[in-house]
Amino acid sequence: MAAQVSEARSTWFDRANLILAMAAGVSLLFMVVLVAIGVVLRFAFATPILGINEIVQLNSVAVVMLALPWATAEGAHVRVDVLDAAIGARWRFVGDLMSRLLSGFALAVLVWRSALKAIDAAKYGDATNMLGLPIWPFYAILALGMALCVVVLALQVVLILKAGPSDE
Repeated sequence: MAAQVSEARSTWFDRANLILAMAAGVSLLFMVVLVAIGVVLRFAFATPILGINEIVQLNSVAVVMLALPWATAEGAHVRVDVLDAAIGARWRFVGDLMSRLLSGFALAVLVWRSALKAIDAAKYGDATNMLGLPIWPFYAILALGMALCVVVLALQVVLILKAGPSDE
């Protein structure tokens, strides 16, 4: 029964990460189309889109933060393993653990600060200068993406500890 619960939780979590990554992809596609239309309107018709920079900047937050947990879970980040052969299995094990623990701690602090900033921005009605778009949802997206990434890193720490050092 515990294996079924663990498998269901893993499947649910993986699906949630994939859905967020797909939302990031849709946001990226929206941004590409918006910029392309903005360029055509600006140079062909001399009518720029008002506030396009604000939209692109805020959308960039969504693109990066919604894709972060999936990229972390899939190991899609850039990784350099120049010293892996030289340091041996035990030190690779220590390095893998330390990198995830330090990253998790740093992201947890950033989650806390982003959540507080989202609350403050909502409380005081912070908005962008040109379009007056509310800023708090983007701080919330920032906190959500990093929080899920912390969970992914914690799960990876558990799996690394379970597996122990290996001679790959």
